[in-house]
Amino acid sequence: MDEEQETLQRIVTTLVNKNEEIHNFIDTLNHIISNVQLNSSNAISELDEEFDGLYSVLHEMKGSMTNTIQQEEAHKIQALQDQLNQCNRALEGSEELLKLAMQSLDIKNPVELFEAAKRIKDSVTVASAFRLSLKPRVSDSMTHMMVDFALEKRMLQSVKFLPVPKAPEIDVAACLVADNCITISWRMPGEDSRVDHFVLEYRKTNFGGLPRIKGEQRWEVVDYINATQYTLSGLKFDTKYMNLRVQAWNKAMAGEYSDPVTLETKAFVFSLDSTTSHLNLKVEDTYVEWDPTGGKGQEKIKGKENKNSGQNPLLKSNRRSNTASPKRSTNSPRTSARGSRDRFAGESYTVLGDTAVESGQHYWEVRAQKDCKSYSVGVTYRNPGKFDQLGKTNSSWCIHVNNWLQTTFSAKHNNKAKTLDIPVPDRIGVYCDFDGGQLSFYNASSKALLHTFRTKFTQPLLPGFMIWCGGLTVSTGLQVPSAVKTLQKNENGLGGSTSSLNNVA
Repeated sequence: MDEEQETLQRIVTTLVNKNEEIHNFIDTLNHIISNVQLNSSNAISELDEEFDGLYSVLHEMKGSMTNTIQQEEAHKIQALQDQLNQCNRALEGSEELLKLAMQSLDIKNPVELFEAAKRIKDSVTVASAFRLSLKPRVSDSMTHMMVDFALEKRMLQSVKFLPVPKAPEIDVAACLVADNCITISWRMPGEDSRVDHFVLEYRKTNFGGLPRIKGEQRWEVVDYINATQYTLSGLKFDTKYMNLRVQAWNKAMAGEYSDPVTLETKAFVFSLDSTTSHLNLKVEDTYVEWDPTGGKGQEKIKGKENKNSGQNPLLKSNRRSNTASPKRSTNSPRTSARGSRDRFAGESYTVLGDTAVESGQHYWEVRAQKDCKSYSVGVTYRNPGKFDQLGKTNSSWCIHVNNWLQTTFSAKHNNKAKTLDIPVPDRIGVYCDFDGGQLSFYNASSKALLHTFRTKFTQPLLPGFMIWCGGLTVSTGLQVPSAVKTLQKNENGLGGSTSSLNNVA
């Protein structure tokens, strides 16, 4: 009995589920029917609009061409009317001369006859009837105003609904990645004059090969492209690759996406390591700012800790750990790879990047606030002393700007400075060729060379920044600019000038 009830219960449950599925499917079908009716009505409305537009064009053309025929008619009639008036005037004059000549034939006096004949002869000589052209100035033909719409009729008879555009084909060989720009080129697989515009979509990814479906960023869209090439500019390359695809649109619909392509976007990406920065520096990702209250605030905390020295040392440790930036964990892969170290202290108002340069060519830029009193930009080996300042050790290289009282601009290494007798740029570009043993600084706007250090790097390098009274913004994810590559090639080809501050590290 129980078994039969369980069987019936399963059947009931199955039937309920099936009925629910059917009801849902019926709702779906009704919804589709409603959409078909709505979309059909919209399509008919759009068709009416297109034909009304075509009628309007034909009506305008008919009116324009009718007006042209009427103007030609008026022109010809006026020309013929003018010629007719001339003929009438000439005829009147000729008839008067004829009448006078007929009357002169009755003169009997030879002398009077002679005089009359002479006058008539002179009048005939200047008479308009003998200078009048008896050829019509215009013809009565209007055949040049005829039209033949046979071709247009055949074209109209062949009008069909718009086809779905084909998928574009991306020309990978013609695509270019340079100067943080991506130029992508594509073509249509066949002649398709009905394409109205193209849509380009792109997204960043750290995976090469075919684009992944899940776990990726959303596609960014560039719409209404009227050419078969487009350049994405001003990009930050903070991932290894970029996926791109193109879609063709006609007036009504979009076609399939092109096969996506994946382009490599190499660049050096790092953030500022807030866990090791001086207490008087406020650090957030790629921005560092002088904060004169930072150290004092921490001294107050230390004072409270000293007063409570009898408390659990773990509690003190936890308090100290709360000073780390919440944006980057102290046990992140980047930080652990660099190794732990104490914060900078004393007058070393320094913060380092969280990613080391161990090979290759890299580039980043720095912009200082206009009211910044003093700052340094450069690189250092991984473990500088907590009181070390950039450029004052044999393991760090930098250029230094001092705007206190008067502006000085210098290159520093191993506690030696070389004055740079050039204006301080708004943005400084840093180029590091680790394998080539070269560190160059550029005017980031003009790409003019400011200074070059040449040495042999024996340890990984960290970007370093010192700041006092002001702020610095660091731009990473930048490719080495083409202009810098050209300058480096020319400089290396000419041998280049070696700074007196350089050493073999």
